[in-house]
Amino acid sequence: MKLKRILSAALAFTCVITVFSGCTKGSKDDKTVNVAFFPNITHAQAMVMQSQKTFENALGEDYSVKWTSFNAGPAEVEALKSEDIDIGYIGPVPAISGNVSTNGDVNIIAGATNGGQVLIAREDANIKEVKDLANKTVAIPQAGNTQHLALLKLLSDNGLKAQDKGGNVNVTAVKNSEVESLFDQGEIDAALVPEPWGTVLENSQNIKAKVVLNYDEIWRQGDYPVAVVVVRKEFQKEHPEIVEKFLKAHKDATLYIQQNISESAKIVNEKIEELAGSKNDDEQFESAFSRIVFTTDVSKEAVDEYAKINLDEGFISKLPDDKIIDDSIMKSIS
Repeated sequence: MKLKRILSAALAFTCVITVFSGCTKGSKDDKTVNVAFFPNITHAQAMVMQSQKTFENALGEDYSVKWTSFNAGPAEVEALKSEDIDIGYIGPVPAISGNVSTNGDVNIIAGATNGGQVLIAREDANIKEVKDLANKTVAIPQAGNTQHLALLKLLSDNGLKAQDKGGNVNVTAVKNSEVESLFDQGEIDAALVPEPWGTVLENSQNIKAKVVLNYDEIWRQGDYPVAVVVVRKEFQKEHPEIVEKFLKAHKDATLYIQQNISESAKIVNEKIEELAGSKNDDEQFESAFSRIVFTTDVSKEAVDEYAKINLDEGFISKLPDDKIIDDSIMKSIS
């Protein structure tokens, strides 16, 4: 399937720079703003902004912008810590980890996307609801990531536990690109995956899979972040005007996506094609967009609950700074 091939190829990249060539350590040039994102549709605003050059135009000739693509949150967090990245799109769970590991030097300044993940199962696995996951094997993309924590919350809410916590649900980390083949082999029964992988599995010609819980049935009626905007506190302190211009561009990109879903899906599709050299199926790509809520807001309650689960599961050593969310600038331009 074309969509799966492109996404698998995108995951193979460890570092892709889309404005400047090469893969070098981030510039310390005071005239360069270093921005991170993932080649995922949950980071669509970043790719729309690149395509329309809204941030570059807002900065004018005083600054240049260096967009760097990452494939995993931990790598981006390390780049933030080493000051190679100033502003970034990232999942809420690595954002929390980054805040804890830097003693509050990485903060969330806006939301980006909510929802965007589904619980999907093989049709022959006889899974109709969460309680049916007992004695089943369920895949998540990475231990301690956003989907893992969402699954642990679902299990807890339904009186279940993972095997490593004394329960009977086998939770296993599987690359998103490998879920389809493991479904086909009967090695896993269900998976909690981010979009567009839910759409890939649901429309696969090789397996029969069905959505058990849609994005708005996973948690909080879909009002939970899957991508947020973070900034280094020092960079924000030294360049508040740049952060404000970025957030204005982020807001404009969010509004554009909300009002132009089909065109936005094509823009993101083309950007990922540029990164990975292959073309997605436009209709499936747009379908995946329908399970994502594009927003500039971020739920403090959801972030706090993510943090608590993170701590309870031992992925972080302490709760994040009380001021992990600083959306004052975002609110001032809303």
